[in-house]
Amino acid sequence: MDGSIVLRGNQRNCLLALYRSDPDPVVRLRAHIILLLADGYAWSLIAAVLFCSSATIARWKERFEQQGVQALRQQNRGRNSMLGSRWIAVVVAWVQQHTPRDFGFLRSRWCCATLVLLLLETEHLQVSPETVRRWLHAGGLVWRRPRPALKRKDPQHKRTLRQIRRVLRHLPDDEIAVFTDELDLNTNPKIGCMWMNKGQQAQVLTPGDNAKRYLCGSMNWRSGEILANDGASRNAQLFLAHLDELRRHYRCYKKIHVICDNASFHRPDKCKAVAEYLEQWSERIKLHFLPKYAPETDPIERVWWHLHEQITRNHRCQSIQELVDLAMQWLEETGPFQFESHLYADLQAALRR
Repeated sequence: MDGSIVLRGNQRNCLLALYRSDPDPVVRLRAHIILLLADGYAWSLIAAVLFCSSATIARWKERFEQQGVQALRQQNRGRNSMLGSRWIAVVVAWVQQHTPRDFGFLRSRWCCATLVLLLLETEHLQVSPETVRRWLHAGGLVWRRPRPALKRKDPQHKRTLRQIRRVLRHLPDDEIAVFTDELDLNTNPKIGCMWMNKGQQAQVLTPGDNAKRYLCGSMNWRSGEILANDGASRNAQLFLAHLDELRRHYRCYKKIHVICDNASFHRPDKCKAVAEYLEQWSERIKLHFLPKYAPETDPIERVWWHLHEQITRNHRCQSIQELVDLAMQWLEETGPFQFESHLYADLQAALRR
């Protein structure tokens, strides 16, 4: 086979531009083939490196010689291109609007192989999983991990949030407000992405017997300071011990407004120990409860997210105490923290003025 191609004028620059920046990977492949042919590489080497056939090389060599660079931008005239333009919307609609169980598959999420079976069963259309993958990408879909979201909504959400914002907006100088929440720590680490050798999956060693501890922390509304203490259980005892810590730490303030979620051990109407504590310390401590099913309304949740990202994911701590000490050290050295929730951005801006 005669593989010689002579590039004229600015053809090489045009081919390089297509290879480097064209959004269509098929066009980039065609430009790559012509550039390698022009540099004198053997067809067998080009086919092996680019994972294409000699027929593909011959087809685009001939079209380039007849029509020039513009020929590389033409759409495929084969069956796959016609099918792609017709079926992309169908496949994307299945993925976005249905689950595999709607079609009788015992699966909770879609994969390319399942979509191939569905096309064959319902449309008598036979394509490869890789073709379906290209269609999904062409339809604007990507394969990523979703984030969990609560389906249930609090009917009093807006009203409750307005009350919290009113407390923060009119907070006297001799009173303080904090956002309070608990955090789980485990010796079995949360698994997160990390750099590793290509083709080799790294390992994160786990102790096997999981040990747990819990942090109860509060984020100062004015300063972003975090005050935290740990305990063996996530219960009223941990919460009340934290309220004691708040009273000692903020003893110069007349009243501490504690803004927290609706966990049963936070609420005096559901926990006798909390009710008795508030009866004793009602002049110093006042609880306010965030909307139900709305973790995004608690700014300290973002601090916990950063702590997990930087400390607990893939950690190599040998004991739970080592992990607790590491988390406490991170909170002390990294703070004070910024309020990342947009729900309070205007109040924070007014506070800084």
